[in-house]
Amino acid sequence: MERTVADTIRELTRKHLEKGNGLLLSQAVSAVGWISNTVPNCQGVVDLPIADVAGPGIAVGAAIVGRRPIFVIRFQDFVFLNASPLVMYAAKSKDIFGVGVPILIRALADEGHGLGPVHSGCFHSIFMHMPGMRVCAPMTPGEYEEAWEVFLANDEPMFLSEHRRSFKCKSEMPDIVLDNADITIFAISLARFNVLEAVEMLKDDGIKCNVVHIMWLKPFTLSSKLLEPLECSGRGLVVDSGFEIAGASQSIAYELMIATGLPVKAAGRYDRSTGVAQHLENGTPTPLRIAEIVKDMVQNRKMAAKHHER
Repeated sequence: MERTVADTIRELTRKHLEKGNGLLLSQAVSAVGWISNTVPNCQGVVDLPIADVAGPGIAVGAAIVGRRPIFVIRFQDFVFLNASPLVMYAAKSKDIFGVGVPILIRALADEGHGLGPVHSGCFHSIFMHMPGMRVCAPMTPGEYEEAWEVFLANDEPMFLSEHRRSFKCKSEMPDIVLDNADITIFAISLARFNVLEAVEMLKDDGIKCNVVHIMWLKPFTLSSKLLEPLECSGRGLVVDSGFEIAGASQSIAYELMIATGLPVKAAGRYDRSTGVAQHLENGTPTPLRIAEIVKDMVQNRKMAAKHHER
């Protein structure tokens, strides 16, 4: 039987708690669905009080004494309340004191369903800004296992940006690299699913797209895996589930442009707050929005080529 992402998280966690001297700390773990069925009912699970500043401090202390805790933030909107001990101590400790503070920060993003302004965010970008913090956004069972192995092999804190829409995913997501592609789309978090839908839509317009999936946001490596498809297609687009302004999509688009000299655009959430009503939701760029951006870029490229020929 194929494992889902949720199955993978739960079993890795069970092994860590039962055999690895680990802890899992979060609010209302057992009271509300065991965090979308990603947490096992076993030893080492600690239900924290509803005190967003105290919880991460407890996790930091547990890491310092060798427990290598998993600290779960049920909605990424609450990272702002939880961030201080994580970024002001855990992330800095190794550089300043020579003492690693290995915490796996599971931060869950979500959107839609009328969740409103404080339960529907995706904020991995702000943790990319902090020295000493690894940041990744796995969306498949194999990627989650990779992130877990990196966490166990190192002693820095890791911000693991999860999206609830990934929990039922069973399949891996290989890159798509075509001959004579018109554009290369780099996709992060839930945007990866929306990009794949957009690519199918664009086929009807005769537009061929490379798709490169990005899991590791920090450290971010300009590898041939990223650069070669972009250099062949001549245009790029980075799509993320976080806010576009000063976010991961703009940061990575900038690095790709500097490395190649090619035009790379960024797309993310609009710069406005999310409302509860459906028409006020503000989430990951939709497949339609992604397709429209791609069509505009490809059309501009063709027009520029015709102008140059004249």
